[in-house]
Amino acid sequence: MRGTVRTRRSRSILAVYCILVGLFALLPTLIVVPMSFSSVRSLQFPPPGWSTRWYEEFFTNPEWREAALTSVRVGGVAALLATILGTMAAIALVNSRRRWTVAARTFLVAPMIVPLVVTGVGVYYVFLRWQLTETFVGFVVAHTVLAIPIVVITVGASLQSFDMQLVQASKSLGAGPLATFRTVTLPLILPGVLAGALFAFLISFDEAVVSLFLSGPTMQTLPIKIFQSVTTSLDPTVAAASTVLLGLTTLALLVLGMLTYLRDKAEAHD
Repeated sequence: MRGTVRTRRSRSILAVYCILVGLFALLPTLIVVPMSFSSVRSLQFPPPGWSTRWYEEFFTNPEWREAALTSVRVGGVAALLATILGTMAAIALVNSRRRWTVAARTFLVAPMIVPLVVTGVGVYYVFLRWQLTETFVGFVVAHTVLAIPIVVITVGASLQSFDMQLVQASKSLGAGPLATFRTVTLPLILPGVLAGALFAFLISFDEAVVSLFLSGPTMQTLPIKIFQSVTTSLDPTVAAASTVLLGLTTLALLVLGMLTYLRDKAEAHD
């Protein structure tokens, strides 16, 4: 009885601690939300009045709209490529028992370890020679490289609890490798794949450092447009764009949390 009470008390303390850490991390970013509804042409907190004119400016201004659509297009394609390549790499790493596996895993997650500025300089030097700067392909390739590590980690975590004997059973029944992956492996690791795809999209959508090296007058993503607007003009359209970015990121995290909850519930039911 005493142990149960102590466990509940520890969980309550842990929950309060997590809430306080979350508020400490999120509150500075949430200040842009009321500033985006300001009635004046400058960034002020608290705003002297309320208006939605800066959201109208964000959604109707061709430069802002094109930057947002570019981020969505680049993020979608980069997430798709990173999910495919990262899933294949994770499966290969789990199935391999050779000595190069550790080196290969380190190489695949290296973009998460190397400082983004260093990665940006290297990408800019190579892509400038290949004429990929200020191009859609260049952004997609760079963001895919940055997003692959998170897919390898999330899918690899799902594969740790995957029973490989199911694959052997499928092969013994005559199914080929592709049919086995489509009907046996993929359904069981799907939550990890979807989580990796979601994180890959967020990494691409929020990426600013490497994109800064690749961007130019003809090709900008939303974070780059926000950065350049902050350095040139401080009107609340920047706060509106930041709020939209924050809202999309929060929505994606809520979807991820829902997927995790459904997966845990399904596993508990089994």
